[in-house]
Amino acid sequence: MTFLIGLTGSIGMGKSTTARLFEDEGCAVWDADAAVHRLYAQDGGAVAQMAEAFPEAVIDGAVSRDILKSIITKNPDALRRIEQIVHPLVAQDRAGFIKATSAEIVVLDIPLLFETGGENRVDATVCVSVDAETQKKRVMSRGTMSQDQFEAILAKQMPDAEKRARADYVITTDTPEHAAQQVRAVLADVRKRMTHA
Repeated sequence: MTFLIGLTGSIGMGKSTTARLFEDEGCAVWDADAAVHRLYAQDGGAVAQMAEAFPEAVIDGAVSRDILKSIITKNPDALRRIEQIVHPLVAQDRAGFIKATSAEIVVLDIPLLFETGGENRVDATVCVSVDAETQKKRVMSRGTMSQDQFEAILAKQMPDAEKRARADYVITTDTPEHAAQQVRAVLADVRKRMTHA
């Protein structure tokens, strides 16, 4: 039996790093963002439907995320249409991954886990978290977005405190060593739950 862990956390909280730590411990990790990238790439599963709905967003046989962003900015209703196309395809990708893996524990890295009701499709939830100052410093040091863009993303995401309150486990990503220690503790607890199931 495969045990599913839903891994989530707001921007800059250290989710990708924590996902790698789970991988290092022998878990299979599925990444929702990577799935969307695959669907938007040339010959990706979402390209044909996107070309039909938003022809201007498809360039050289691939979906341009930048053009999609500007479409959504101009027309907020477009987001709903995009989600109607992409969410079922992402769900298919996830189901295929789970079916194909032989790992006992599968970690599903889903940024909007609680926002989309994803906690109902997993056996346990893990939220990564760090103080707001460190979070902001991490995001700003990437040099990929402005302060305003960062604030806009935060406004769309469920507050960190609420995510922490809803999660079965919280991993504080203040240092890589501390995070790794907590990942091992979570897995020890999960394995215990699996043997008693």
